[in-house]
Amino acid sequence: MTRWALMWVVILSGLLLASCQEGKQAENTAVARAQSSEISEPSEISAKLPTLAPTAVLPSAAAAPPPTATAIPLPTSTPTPTATPTATPIGPCDGRMPNGDLLTIVTKTYGLSSAYAPDDLVPLADYLGNDVTLGYPIYVRAVMIEPLLQMIQDMKAAGLEPQILSGYRAYSEQAAAYAKWAAEFPDRVDILSAPPGHSEHQLGLTLDFGSPHLPEYSGDPTLQFHTYFYKTPEGVWLSENAWKYGFTLSYPREAQELTGFFYEPWHYRYVGVEMATTLQNAGTYLTAYQLANQPEPCIP
Repeated sequence: MTRWALMWVVILSGLLLASCQEGKQAENTAVARAQSSEISEPSEISAKLPTLAPTAVLPSAAAAPPPTATAIPLPTSTPTPTATPTATPIGPCDGRMPNGDLLTIVTKTYGLSSAYAPDDLVPLADYLGNDVTLGYPIYVRAVMIEPLLQMIQDMKAAGLEPQILSGYRAYSEQAAAYAKWAAEFPDRVDILSAPPGHSEHQLGLTLDFGSPHLPEYSGDPTLQFHTYFYKTPEGVWLSENAWKYGFTLSYPREAQELTGFFYEPWHYRYVGVEMATTLQNAGTYLTAYQLANQPEPCIP
């Protein structure tokens, strides 16, 4: 080989080697760029993710204290005033007689004229035997005969032994009875008897009941009237059933302040079935109802 040919071989080999080195360098540069791109990619993704909103800070108890409860008063019912009767005369009693009224007020404050007497009195002896009346000449108003007979009949049917000891009592008779008790028991007369004109017996609508069993409770066989009458079979039956026939207990335990009379469990007055039922359902007694619902009575 000539010298010139050898030179050309050397030159071509150098050019070929240089070309290979440039290609290798370009490849390394591309790999480096690719690696650099892979490293930065998570940062780009993270930047694109939504960020969480800041947590709201709730106000502290000190910043906003809880509201305090305000008491709201409930509406209260206004009590209905109870009329208190006053003992003021409003006219002569002679001009204001009961005239057959079943609800005439008679207490120790309000009374009847000495001239008053019912005009329809009938003797109980015409309707009831001595086993009930004990032979006493008892008179009552005719208006109460029918319900009274029915009540006595029902008491007997229940095995009871009702007695009637007193009915109508005239003004003069009451005056005599009051004087008798005043002479014997001056300190207790107002407990034992009503003054004349202030007894419901003058109305002819009132009965005093008795029982043959009273001595078993009172311990005294001579007494016809005793508060223990309420314990007798007849007293118990009357307290539970008399209202069904139009009768009401005039002087219950709680009535003394208003009526002026002590408890008399034997003393029943006829007021009619309607009124007796009203009193029973209301849990009240006659005088309280009368003073609350009727015109003020007179004082003789």
